[in-house]
Parts: sequence; structure tokens; C-alpha cells
Amino acid sequence: MSKSSKLENEAAQSTSALGPLIGVAREDFVGAVALLLRESASDPKRLMKHAQAMGEDMVKIMTGKSDLAPDPKDKRFMDPAWQYNPFFRAGAQYYLAVQKGMHNWLQDLELDDLERDRANFISNIIIDSLAPTNTLVGNPTAQKRLIDSGGLSLIKGLQNAYKDLTQNKGMVSQVDKRPFKLGENVATSKGSVVLRTEMMELIHYAPTTDEVYEVPQLTIPPQINKMYINDLSPEKSVVKYQLDNGIQTFVISWRNPSKEQGVWGMDDYIRSCLEAMEAVSEITGSKKVNVSAGCSGGQTASVMASKLAAEKSDLMGTLTLMVCVLHPKQLDIEAGSLVSENGMKLARRRAEKKGVIKADDLSRAFAWLRPNDLVWNYVINNYLLGADPPAFDVLFWNADATNLSASLMGDFLTLFETLAFTKQGEVEMAGHKIDLSKVTSDLFILGGVTDHITPWKATYRSTQLFGSKDITYVLSQSGHMQAILNPPGNPKAKYFVQKKKGKLPETADQWLEGTEEVKGSWWPYWMEWVQKRSGKQKPAPTELGNADYKPLDPAPGLYVVEER
Repeated sequence: MSKSSKLENEAAQSTSALGPLIGVAREDFVGAVALLLRESASDPKRLMKHAQAMGEDMVKIMTGKSDLAPDPKDKRFMDPAWQYNPFFRAGAQYYLAVQKGMHNWLQDLELDDLERDRANFISNIIIDSLAPTNTLVGNPTAQKRLIDSGGLSLIKGLQNAYKDLTQNKGMVSQVDKRPFKLGENVATSKGSVVLRTEMMELIHYAPTTDEVYEVPQLTIPPQINKMYINDLSPEKSVVKYQLDNGIQTFVISWRNPSKEQGVWGMDDYIRSCLEAMEAVSEITGSKKVNVSAGCSGGQTASVMASKLAAEKSDLMGTLTLMVCVLHPKQLDIEAGSLVSENGMKLARRRAEKKGVIKADDLSRAFAWLRPNDLVWNYVINNYLLGADPPAFDVLFWNADATNLSASLMGDFLTLFETLAFTKQGEVEMAGHKIDLSKVTSDLFILGGVTDHITPWKATYRSTQLFGSKDITYVLSQSGHMQAILNPPGNPKAKYFVQKKKGKLPETADQWLEGTEEVKGSWWPYWMEWVQKRSGKQKPAPTELGNADYKPLDPAPGLYVVEER
């Protein structure tokens, strides 16, 4: 795999997402560091013991007797120079000695489980920043590139750094945006905006088959990303796949909120979703609308499903939830230990004061929670090697993030703090008390094997929350967005499903024991599931919208290009 492909793969596994981490405050980081300093001072003998052990490692390195060696899978030390050049070998060993010493010291501290997770998380960020590969003098690959290019790699690296300082708000670029143009080579499916409000656009996509299924499908995207992830490229477009399989396809495109629109809360977003559903019903003549949603869009769709159930509405047909956590636990994710009640209060107050959380601030915070994959990889590639970041459509979309309204952030934190989806009629939101046990729609739930943003075992817990009798859970290989964007044709694709039909077991581990591995993409399996629940087929409409919902601008609409 090329260096560019590795960068693409690693970053695509770490696309930003909305979760409890929006409630992490800087005080939580400071507190974790303070914890380490306090424990250091509390027992000088313990500190001296570990300092002595580290000193012994240093002596062995200086005398050439150290057997410390990088993990063979650690891509930072793949260059042969780390093994054969005495200077670089010693540099790697010094770094590994510090890493080993820090690990042993942390293991010896008297901490509870939460404190230990915090300490490990913070120490890993610190240790990663100290890696010799992050500097020109300590990176043999960068030095070779410098010599081979006659110094041009250094000049290009400085140009890349200057460009990031002046045009990317000081953050290292993860993607080369130049090759991508919305409507030309990204988001190319034909369609039209048929409804525009202050908050959203509803896009109706043009059928590609002679016949379509009666029941349409509406996709509700996350509020911090733009909707064209559903139509990224013809090869990996969920929209195109639905159309080619006869599904009448509609997608909401959220507007990027400005400071004045920071009052938009879950009530407003649910109102917009219901307005979109009613428009889809009127346009297609279907009394039911199937719904698909991912990540925070899935949480929004679940609140809406609960509200519809409370109103005894039959408007919703099936519900598909992709990489979405409704029953979170603090240590589901690596940085979950940093989330505190006080931190969430501070994050709320700051957001309310500013009106919105800016997209750049969200992206920066997210990147520094996974610095090896999202910062140092690119520092090495862009600055030390003087290479361009990869031109990759998923990363182009991920870099095109949106603001998050303060009110909506507060509502998402409320869902997290109260575990609202796990309760039955205890937490009020969007004009009703949330109770998923009243939702009886057929459910399709998707998780990703290596998803560290919405871990698959956390997504599985959603199967136990609804009152639905028909629930299907599918586990796709790969991580967060790659689990979704997994079209037919990928020779490495596979997924897991339950062998025997029937009620899903209570835990993810029990479910996994009764699964079978299926080669290929999960999309055909899902499509067959959707089609069975989409009524009969009828002639495809020849026009988009109708007399009340007339076509406005062509897909992907205006809101995806609007800057705030």
C-alpha cells in the first residue's frame, strides 16, 4: 500500500462525528495532566524507582546493549535505517525507553479505572508528540527525500506549512481539495431541491429505473457534516444505488447555522424532519415514508420516531440506523474518560455564549484527540517529505464540515447525560417524552468492526431499546464512514449477520457467537430488506416534485455550498 493510500485509509477511519466529546472542555485535559503531576509528587520513592529503571535503559542504549525495538507493525519505524543506522537505532530506542518508562510508571500509580484511562489517554498524546519521526533530524525517510530532491522537498514542505498557517487556520491539511467540484465529480446524481426552508433543503432525486417502489425513502444526515456523503461518487453513492434499485430517494440537506441561528434545537430539527416527511408523502402519494439515518442523524431520527409513535402516527415505515449510538457508555471510546459533568457544563456555557461551535474548532479538537492519525501523519507527509496530502473524496467531504448550533449541542449532551433513549417516558424533548419502546417500525441497524467513533458493540445496544418485533443487525467490516461506504465490487468486503432468524440476543457478544460471515458488500442484503418493505412497484414519475413542491435548484442544492 502506498504512503498516500495509507494516509487515506487511516484518516477515513477517523472522520469527525458528533458524540459526547463535544462536551469535553479544556479543563478536563488540564485536570488529567494535573492528576499525573499530583501522583508524581505524592510518592518520591516510586518516582525515583522508575527514573532509575529508565536510566538503566539509557545506559544500555549508549553502550549498544539495548534490545529495545519498535513494534514491527509500527509504520513510523518501517525505514531500514531504524534497524541498521546506529544513530537512528539509538534514537528509536531512546523514544521507546521513555514510552516504556511512562507505561510502567502509570501502571504503578494508585488510580481508579476512570483516572487510569484518563492518564493513559493523555500520556499517549504526549508520547506520540515526542516521536523522533515528527522532526526532520529524527526522520531518515525525510532526510533521504531531502537529498534525493536536492532540497526541493524542504522548500515544498515550508510552502505547505505556510499555506496551512494562512489558509487552514494553522491546522495541517488532511486532503488536497483541488480536484473536487460539487456537482461535477462529487454529488453528481441528478435531482432537484423541491422544498427549501430557513433550516433545510429537501432534495428529490431523479429515478433511474422504469419502475419504482411505492414507498419512498428519506435520508436524514448528521448536522455537523454535509449531506453529499450519501452521493460522494458514482462508485460509492448510496443515492445512486437506491435509485438503480427502484427506490424513490429523498435526502435532507441541513443549512450551516450562523451565530444568529444558534437557537436551533432538537425541537426545530424534528419539526424540519416531519415537514420533509410530509412533503415526501405528498409528492409520492405514499402514506408511509421509510427513513435512513447515520451517526447524529440517527439520534435525530430516533427522537422523531419516538414523537411519531407518541402521536400514534403511521407516517414512518422502516427505520435504518447506521453507525449510531443510542445507549452510550463513558468508556466506549478512547477519549470518553475525559468527559465529565463539569466539563459538559462548561462546554454548554461556552457554546451558548458564542451561539455556535465553529466547524474549524470541532475539527481541530477532534484531530488532537487522535494526533498520530490526524496530525503527525500529515506533518510528516506534508512538511517533512514535502508531499501533497491525498486527494480523497471522503476526506474532502470530512474537511467540508459545518457549524453546530449551541442549542442542538445542549440537546445532544442531554441525550448523553440522561441516557434518554434507554428510559421510557422520562426525558422530555421535541414536545414529548422520549420512549423508543413505543416505536414498532421494522429496524435495520448497522455497525462497523473497527469503528472507534461509534463502536459496534455500542451500536448493537440499540437493538434492545425499540418495541419493534422485526430487527436486523448487520456488522460491516472497516471503520466509521467506510463501514457505510462499502459498495459492491470491493474484493475485501465482508459482513456478519445472525444465522438464525428471530429475536436478537441481549448482548453483542452473544449475537456474534451466532453469526455467519458473508463475503461481499452488505448493500445488496440491505437493499433486499428495504425493497421487501417498500410496497409494490409502479411506473416511475417523469417529473420531480409536484404542483405544491416545484423543482427549484438542481441537486445537491445551495446549502451545501453556502459558507458561514
